[in-house]
Amino acid sequence: MNLIKAVSGLLLTSAILGGSSAVLAQQKLVPAQSEIVFVSKQMGVPVEGRFKKFDAQISFNPAKPETSKIAFTVDTGSATLGVPETDAELPKATWFNVPKFPQATFQSSSVKGLGAGKFEVAGKLSIKGLSRDVVVPVTLTQSGAATTASGSFALKRLAFKIGENEWSDASMVADDVQVKFKLALTGVGKL
Repeated sequence: MNLIKAVSGLLLTSAILGGSSAVLAQQKLVPAQSEIVFVSKQMGVPVEGRFKKFDAQISFNPAKPETSKIAFTVDTGSATLGVPETDAELPKATWFNVPKFPQATFQSSSVKGLGAGKFEVAGKLSIKGLSRDVVVPVTLTQSGAATTASGSFALKRLAFKIGENEWSDASMVADDVQVKFKLALTGVGKL
């Protein structure tokens, strides 16, 4: 009788854990409904660009955010400012050096719930082979089965050697870059 209870308990635990993993495994980024925008200033004038290709691996538990893991990959060759001449410069060594560093990455180290759908995601941002610790404020909203993660954070482009040589003059292109994102997600549990 105890063996039957033990086996039943093991099967139930496996089903619960298996079901939980399946839910987390189904969390997906919907790139067509998402965007990553960056804004810098060139000679004092705001210039907006975007990345057209990115992906994420997400294991997010709204009930226990501290157990969550987020990994993000951005194809640096997909950066655009919307001007063909400028876009042709971005993949070069001076800017993103796409042949040597085709991707920028973010790997979370902690996720902290702040209440009311707000979270603080800390981790390592790596661009052009250089890694820096960043803390990203994220707000989650839900409508039906769809979840939207949005937020923004600032970075110093020169800390990642984006815009080298004559472009390292911050009076030409400001060192501060604002990164804004709106990410459509599926499979996230109820907030």
